[in-house]
Amino acid sequence: MSEQRFGESYRGTAPENYQKFFVPMIGAPVADDLVERAGLAPGERVLDVACGTGVVTRLAAEKVGPDGRVAGLDVNAGMLEVARRATPPGLAIDWYEAAAESIPLSDESYDVVLCAMGLQFMTKRLDALREMRRVLVEGGRALFELPGPTPRGFELMADTLTRHVGAKAAGFVQIVFSLHDTDDLEQLVTSAGFREVRATAELRRFPLPPPAKLLWGYVSSTPLAAAVASATAEQRAALEGEFCARWTDLPAQAQSSLEVRMTTVEAVK
Repeated sequence: MSEQRFGESYRGTAPENYQKFFVPMIGAPVADDLVERAGLAPGERVLDVACGTGVVTRLAAEKVGPDGRVAGLDVNAGMLEVARRATPPGLAIDWYEAAAESIPLSDESYDVVLCAMGLQFMTKRLDALREMRRVLVEGGRALFELPGPTPRGFELMADTLTRHVGAKAAGFVQIVFSLHDTDDLEQLVTSAGFREVRATAELRRFPLPPPAKLLWGYVSSTPLAAAVASATAEQRAALEGEFCARWTDLPAQAQSSLEVRMTTVEAVK
């Protein structure tokens, strides 16, 4: 990748690029699935934890309608800034900048808590889950969506990042897919006080762009952006060259679409 191409195509902030590249590729289909599974009804109160740029939050607001109430919570101020800008006028959403383990909301103030691909990044998961349970009404429900184990294409991405940028950068890719065992998830959510906990997994397939666009779209959308930006132009060119060359060794279907096991956890307070 030339220096000019890197600067012009991916010059936005990581949250801006997340909304531009990651959401259409993966975030939106995951959001559609999670909100559909939640079976939201008009008038319900919904909290989206680790909301990112708000793709789940906005869908939830559309489902519950003007008589409902929806809030999005995220620790990243940049994500929330993009979420606000991406929200159409007239779609009422409250945005909160806070960590999941210290939710600044009242007890029993929501009917549903949603969390799409965020629980794996929380270092204090049990505390976060207890907070999510606290803000739910009795009988309220929580749904979490998590990917893993790591698909072959992202194993390849982690390996090439390690070789050309460093192991710390590659570690982010591994964290994304680190929490997926159904038994472990059921035990974790149950230990936070939830009941009727059920974790189910199924294979999902997401269409992928060509490998160079996948690499830089994903990198620029995540905390990997800073690490890769600090690399030299030669390192970035070598990263792209090796990644694209090795991508052709994957099975044909894996080159054009991402097959990933998605686990949905459903629970009741």
